[in-house]
Amino acid sequence: MTKKALAIREKTIFDGIFTKYFLKFLFSLWFKVAGWKLCKNAPEGAGVAIAAPHTSNWDFFYALGAAIQQDVKIYFSIKDSICRVPLLGTWLMYLGAIPIDRSEQGVGQVQQIKDFIDSQKLARVFFLFTPEGTRGPVTKWKTGFYHVAQGCNLPIFLAKVDYRSKESGVFHTFSLTDNKADDIKAIQASYKTIQGKFPLHQYPTYTGRMPVISDVEAKIIKAMYSCKGVATKMDITAKAKLDELSTHMLDFLIEKGMLEKISPSAESSEPSYQLTFAGKGCFLHLSPSV
Repeated sequence: MTKKALAIREKTIFDGIFTKYFLKFLFSLWFKVAGWKLCKNAPEGAGVAIAAPHTSNWDFFYALGAAIQQDVKIYFSIKDSICRVPLLGTWLMYLGAIPIDRSEQGVGQVQQIKDFIDSQKLARVFFLFTPEGTRGPVTKWKTGFYHVAQGCNLPIFLAKVDYRSKESGVFHTFSLTDNKADDIKAIQASYKTIQGKFPLHQYPTYTGRMPVISDVEAKIIKAMYSCKGVATKMDITAKAKLDELSTHMLDFLIEKGMLEKISPSAESSEPSYQLTFAGKGCFLHLSPSV
């Protein structure tokens, strides 16, 4: 007998009065007493959210607290067979589980999410992934989140639980480009400056807090990102809407590892500059979206 396909549950714990009022009050009080704060604004609409670094079970509670306080609805993937376990499966579906059936007859994760999005009007709905896949040390990310975002035509919400700054929530909405490898490297670079509860276990390797930069330096980095390639000092000055830009300022950003200099070509006597992946990662913290 063919099993009835399980579908994503529309109404979950995030829609109930208990969560909207009681849990929101408890998490708000907890964050205040513990000295934690929320990232400024949760993005609107649906998106694939990645949460990193993931080194402790506490990450879940800080992420959940941020979501509930900002009226965010979370869904997460889990094996279809677990969702069929009596009581446990019902409870998991109520928590926001997406049942994944990997058999030939099963509906794929991407198709489930696409059908779900098309069937209703969504406010703040995050399809959550932890790219490390475990709390222990890893040497690479699982990039299924990228495949889902690409297949569903959704942005990627970059979420964090930073134990150094005591901040939780989404800090950037990332729009995919046509270069998956560069996208992943830029996203990972932004997580190198976020401290997990156990920094020695996180991947990518924690490199310390992001360098303090001035408003002018921030404008340069934003201008360079919008150039999507290499740019001369004149191009950067115009793009950043600066009256003047000194070579010393660019050299300073090179020393910080944010920019790299490209020697003059045969066609031009003026050197060009481009963002390093560290610079791209810095940009993702400077701007809520691309």
